[in-house]
Amino acid sequence: MKIVENNLRLTLLFSLFMLLAACSKTDDPAPEFEEANLAPLSVEFDNIVGDRTLTFNNTGSPYKNAAGEAFTISRLQYFISNIKVSTADGKAYTVKQDSSYFLIKGDDKATRFAKVKVPEGDYTKLTFTLGVDSLRSTMPIDKRTGVLDPAAGGGHDDGGMYWGWNSGYIFFKFEGNSNVVSDDANGDPTGKKQMKYHVGFFGGYSAPTLNNIKVITVDLSAAGIAKVRKDRQSNIHLFVDVMKVFNGKNSFRIAEHPNVMFDDFTAKIATNFLEMFKHDHTEN
Repeated sequence: MKIVENNLRLTLLFSLFMLLAACSKTDDPAPEFEEANLAPLSVEFDNIVGDRTLTFNNTGSPYKNAAGEAFTISRLQYFISNIKVSTADGKAYTVKQDSSYFLIKGDDKATRFAKVKVPEGDYTKLTFTLGVDSLRSTMPIDKRTGVLDPAAGGGHDDGGMYWGWNSGYIFFKFEGNSNVVSDDANGDPTGKKQMKYHVGFFGGYSAPTLNNIKVITVDLSAAGIAKVRKDRQSNIHLFVDVMKVFNGKNSFRIAEHPNVMFDDFTAKIATNFLEMFKHDHTEN
């Protein structure tokens, strides 16, 4: 009889513990929104290619776009900037510009997290820019440090993200190889079947150009809002599907556009950027 009573007591205690634990997770009201009350938040840019993880130079198992063209990837880099978060009742906070520029490199997992500080709160929407805004692009060099240093990474053919001759940032750099590219598409004496997509242009400084800056807005309400608190770091996990470069609204064949850098077609590719980002979940 005592054994039964002890077991019942343990069961009740365990049930009470689980109830309290559940309450502790759900009973977490949002603090008063105060811009000075900052807490850590990270946005994770997890690069994928369709339904596969991003792998470089995977010649044994190449990717295929919607047109059935096989390709491999050798470089992926892009700028993320001007991060902003918003609550369900319309309160919003934009991260201070000097702390809001990030260069995501596909071959460097350490760069996939954009770590910022925002006021404590519950956020249902995330907004950011793919590219570098015109104001920062035209500031003096001493105002463009860190990942925005024009000299960082070497020349634009060596991984750098700046056209020195054009005084402009490359917002998105995507390179690889495909057997549908003719040997002379790049004028490359080695005959490599290279594809290159370097997308920039912020509207022009002394003369007008295309404006390929794209503002991305992600709804967080379906897959988990961000509960930002000082005692932990909330992480918004995004999948970035670079297959959308080819398969987005402005779909195209690699064979028809193997190298896009300075012409009007960059605007069509930039429009496809709007479809690349999908909220997978949020870790609170």
